[in-house]
Amino acid sequence: MQLSYSLGRAGVRHAVISADPGPGGMFRRWPFFQRLLSWTKPFAPEERGSRSYERYDWNSLIGEEDRLRAIQPGLMDGTSYFPARTEMERNLTTFAERADLPVRYGCRWTGTRREGDQFVLETTDGEYRCRVPVFAFGMAEPWKPDIPGMDAVPHYADCRAADTYAGKRIFIIGKEVSAFELANGFLPWAKQIVLASPRPVALSVVTRSLVGVRARYVQPYEDHVLGGGVVLVNASIDEISRTGAGFRVRTTRSDGGGPLIFEVDDVIATTGFTPPLGDLVKLGAQTSGRTKIPALTPLFESIGLPGAYMAGTVTQGAPGLKKHGMPSSSGAVHGHRYNARILARHIAQKHFGIDPPRPTLQSDALLPYLLAEVTRAPELWHQKSYLARTVLADPSRGLIDDGILPLQLFVDLQGPDGVAVTVEANAAGDLYPAVYVRKDNAITEHLLPSNPLLDFETAEHRRQLSDALRPLGL
Repeated sequence: MQLSYSLGRAGVRHAVISADPGPGGMFRRWPFFQRLLSWTKPFAPEERGSRSYERYDWNSLIGEEDRLRAIQPGLMDGTSYFPARTEMERNLTTFAERADLPVRYGCRWTGTRREGDQFVLETTDGEYRCRVPVFAFGMAEPWKPDIPGMDAVPHYADCRAADTYAGKRIFIIGKEVSAFELANGFLPWAKQIVLASPRPVALSVVTRSLVGVRARYVQPYEDHVLGGGVVLVNASIDEISRTGAGFRVRTTRSDGGGPLIFEVDDVIATTGFTPPLGDLVKLGAQTSGRTKIPALTPLFESIGLPGAYMAGTVTQGAPGLKKHGMPSSSGAVHGHRYNARILARHIAQKHFGIDPPRPTLQSDALLPYLLAEVTRAPELWHQKSYLARTVLADPSRGLIDDGILPLQLFVDLQGPDGVAVTVEANAAGDLYPAVYVRKDNAITEHLLPSNPLLDFETAEHRRQLSDALRPLGL
């Protein structure tokens, strides 16, 4: 886990505490089959190291200096555009080294308390005091449901070496990404693979989004369809019991078809992870759902524990608008790295009086600027309908670029007249710009047309955007 406190810019004291012995964290162990499902394309339509290239590099962290940009592609061996686990580990290590981050490794967070306007973080290396803690501990704690016999079942996090499953019948509890990762990796080894959970499989190529099993792991699904030794079962797990060297798994089909019993050699639970919240809930932090993700404001502040913020994968707790039911991409590096920038800006403004510069725009530059953003801005492409480029109409200064911010803030809160643009994906998989105009605190929404080449800088897009902005006198 990691905790960072305060803000590492403008001379504000900060520190990072990590229970891991070195940078790389979870990527020293996972994914189990050694290659990520998030891509980095060394050769892309945009220049490597540019802001727009980040759209094609899902794994690099981002910094202000050139030496901190696009680190991942320079570490890959060219055999795949999905980095190997070791390459991702080197990516994070290299970033920490180049950025000269003041990280205290092997320091375990053991408790939290408040004293006046400060937080006190109790650790195995003493106490750290700060005004603003940022908890970035990720979804790192294995979770298993309360099912009879589940205590004897290893979690995904506890899998053995792949070759120890040779010739085995394997029962995998779950049918989401980690289940299919294991099934895909076990295909050369296992005699039979069963994946079971109450709901049918959702595939990303069908949902046309990151919701569902990613295409890289779809081979077990094809084996199931073609009768190749993989079985997908829509069933609840009722009981697991040991039978000598193996297991008996009792299930009930979700379609009302009755019980099914499986005799297998191994059972593995791919039932997810939860955040290691420590004592934060006792201090008032609220959580939601089975996964216990912290409930957050749109600016990633804990609901129930004011002054404490979250970063990393747990920023899923700020769900956004979820247009068309699509969640954010905050559960992955390519999404939450932009949340972290927004969080740093917010903490600087609210707690330390540091306001970043807001450049002005000439009115004739607004249309090409907004259309270039929806065409190339990585923040908008990675966090569709979640993050937006916002421009405000200030009576004294004119048009002010207010930066990249959560779309929900612009839509739900009152403020000066302005416009926010984002990229949206609907249930049919269409990709198009969405424009939100705020005039006298009333919001109007305008959807610009899609384009097969994803080019939103055409004359038609310019005309429709101009029409949308007319209420602002632009």
